[in-house]
Amino acid sequence: MTPETISMNPALPRWEEQVAVITGGADGLGFGLASHLAAKGTTVALWDRNAAALEKATARIGSHARPQQVDVTCPEDASSAVAALLDAFGRIDILVNCAGITGKTGILSHEVSLEDFERVMAVNVRGCLVTFQAIAPSMLARGYGRVLHIASISGKEGNAGMLAYSTSKAAVIGLTKVQGKEYAETGLRVNALAPAVIRTEMVAALPEAQVKYMTDKIPSKRCGTVEEFAAMAEFIVSPENSFSTGFVFDLSGGRAVY
Repeated sequence: MTPETISMNPALPRWEEQVAVITGGADGLGFGLASHLAAKGTTVALWDRNAAALEKATARIGSHARPQQVDVTCPEDASSAVAALLDAFGRIDILVNCAGITGKTGILSHEVSLEDFERVMAVNVRGCLVTFQAIAPSMLARGYGRVLHIASISGKEGNAGMLAYSTSKAAVIGLTKVQGKEYAETGLRVNALAPAVIRTEMVAALPEAQVKYMTDKIPSKRCGTVEEFAAMAEFIVSPENSFSTGFVFDLSGGRAVY
């Protein structure tokens, strides 16, 4: 089946028909992607803990945004939000897990507190599983779904001084590969995207020395942009991306070597 045939298949949804859940959707990469998809007519459910940020993001995106205050580590929050969306729209086509935290950085492994490590793992890894478990059954019932977990180049290579974050993103990659295999014979496609440094609020909050350490490793010698991220993510969650699953897409300015 050619891409042209796929795009003409009436069983596959158009952007304006789709409902996308984007975690961490109130700012950063999540907000950037939500704005991008909303401009194509997609209904975007913004999942975030920050009520004030959700209000601002919704106002900026406009009528296609559906704010939902959700803690992605909480199964009850996720289930309630999914039920509300299914009641309102009858479908969820896309899940993008952008919610993530770096934890404390610039410290050696023996200095990392278990409390901070567990907090990062809870948001970055548990959050991906909680949201997937809440949404996947409705996708499986329809025989269609696109899931994108946001990993990181640090999950492939490790960044010194970022033990918790790097470990969590390596776990996200492993989770993606398992899910890609498990659902390969269904209409679900589960992939990951591993960016290098993208200039967001989260990156801006890091020590400049930490950012320089990461950008110095990028052959392109710059950060990526939110617009570049959104364009690649759009393809990954599109109906046309029907044969790639369990794959980690690269967005690293030449840094990734596998």
